[in-house]
Amino acid sequence: MVECAARGTGTPCVGPATRRCGLCGAVSYCSPSHQIAHWGHHKEECGRLEQQMRDMDTLNDFPFTFSTEATFQVFAKELTRCSFLKKRGLHQTGLWKSECSCATSLASLDYSWRMDNWDLPSAMCPCTEPQHNLSSILSSWESYYKWRCLPLHSPVSFLLHLPLSMFYGIQLLGMGRAVSRMDDKLRIHYLGTRFFDKIAGARCGANAITHILVGTISFEDPPVIGPEKELSQISVFGELRALFPNIQIHIDLIGPSIPLSRDGEQLVLDNYIRCSDMDCSCKLSMSTAENACNTNYSIVSLQLWKGLYHDRFKDITKESFPNYITAPNAGVAAYPGWVPTIELIKEIKVPAIFSDYCEEAANLAASCITSIFDAPLSLPIQLNPFRQPFVVEDGPLHLPCYSNCFLFGM
Repeated sequence: MVECAARGTGTPCVGPATRRCGLCGAVSYCSPSHQIAHWGHHKEECGRLEQQMRDMDTLNDFPFTFSTEATFQVFAKELTRCSFLKKRGLHQTGLWKSECSCATSLASLDYSWRMDNWDLPSAMCPCTEPQHNLSSILSSWESYYKWRCLPLHSPVSFLLHLPLSMFYGIQLLGMGRAVSRMDDKLRIHYLGTRFFDKIAGARCGANAITHILVGTISFEDPPVIGPEKELSQISVFGELRALFPNIQIHIDLIGPSIPLSRDGEQLVLDNYIRCSDMDCSCKLSMSTAENACNTNYSIVSLQLWKGLYHDRFKDITKESFPNYITAPNAGVAAYPGWVPTIELIKEIKVPAIFSDYCEEAANLAASCITSIFDAPLSLPIQLNPFRQPFVVEDGPLHLPCYSNCFLFGM
């Protein structure tokens, strides 16, 4: 349920937030007095939120046969994430656990990505090499599904939004052609935010909507956000092998939620996630040595780093420097730990793309970033075609929110 936009800013709330702003319709209040008292803050973002409400249909526009269920029905509480997954036999199974509403802590110390299975038949998941390399830039879920010969009722996009958003960001930065000519590795720094100390926009001068987005209503649980979620779904990054053939990809996954026992752990993804068919060729995947002879063969390696990026940067870059930095669902305006990280990114001049759950959170982040850079964003805020097509339950506004929904870069 959307909570009162004035919660925690003055007198206690008197009941549920059933009174919506008559102009934007995006925020709610518990009483007329709270709405009146909050107007001095809300008027700054009301016009922006009104425009975002007009764009709601665009946010919910996905090509899948299950789109209405995963967007409108979950948003309207006619379904839950759990009931959606139960209907497909995926509730609390393997890779899908962290997509459930009832998800708990997933950063298991004994987790093994090598045991991952799509829990789907081969016709519904990308468990083997693609039939052909990409001949053009992917720009939509429909184009990806067509390339990977997947039916539009396959739910794999719920998990693959992680590598696809990363891939799309690299294309947006114009790095696609350069990457295809690389003889070495593509090195990516993947930044997580979970367990930064939260504040309501104090560091970057963000306006009062930050209180709504991250001050009183949290995106942390559910859904789980990175890199804890990524630790439970780490094998999905193996799809980068198909997206970047012939390129060796290394990802440094950095964040406070990395367990101390896994700090420095190195992983190699040298196969695709297997399907549930016992006779599929994915069960006969070649060994790493054999694959090395395949001209289209790539591997994805990862290393885990516990801590904040600016604190661990020197350790991470002792042997290599990043080509690209990505920070999914970052919540820049909410976490003071981002300020020194953004200052570091400014100093090292490495292309970076961030994402967030909704456009207003991205607007707040952009305000923070531009105040530090003293320059506009190099990549303006834009809708990510590879956002997760599973609406966030109990979002902070009367707007649908999606994981990796909006992209912006510096």
